[in-house]
Amino acid sequence: MRLHPRIGFTALALALLLGGCAPKKSSLKAEKDRKFAPEFNLKDADGKVVKLSDYRGKVVLLNFWATWCPPCRREIPDFVEAYKELKGEGLEIIGVSVDELSAADLLGWAKKMGINYPVALATPKIVADYEPGDYIPATIVIDRKGVIRYRQSELMTKDALTRLFRQYK
Repeated sequence: MRLHPRIGFTALALALLLGGCAPKKSSLKAEKDRKFAPEFNLKDADGKVVKLSDYRGKVVLLNFWATWCPPCRREIPDFVEAYKELKGEGLEIIGVSVDELSAADLLGWAKKMGINYPVALATPKIVADYEPGDYIPATIVIDRKGVIRYRQSELMTKDALTRLFRQYK
């Protein structure tokens, strides 16, 4: 889903930083083109600091989404279920909301939806560093060594998430 023009600061940052990006569904880069995921430092909706370095040795699914995005909302139950099942095997999911909400409002919405993984508001830096593109949901898979292995700009199912986790764990 294309980013909604009224979400304010975050949409403006995305538009300015990524305006030239063409929509793409998924990509898997050749070994020589893979790069290490940039460190990030976000505050989740509970106010806890979330850093990529805290997840070393785990497969991280970084999901850019919004509360107003129907495909984003559809994939959340699959993410919740997969996280419940695979967290013990090393899966981590971090939801990066591109909404123009307060952390308290995001937390309330996440609790209402039963989200069991960390969610944080996007910053211009994480958008610039990860380049999720113009469309959400956008999911980036980072392997246990910290290498970006996969990108997808469309709804991700539990089956696809599980397959990618098993492939990169």
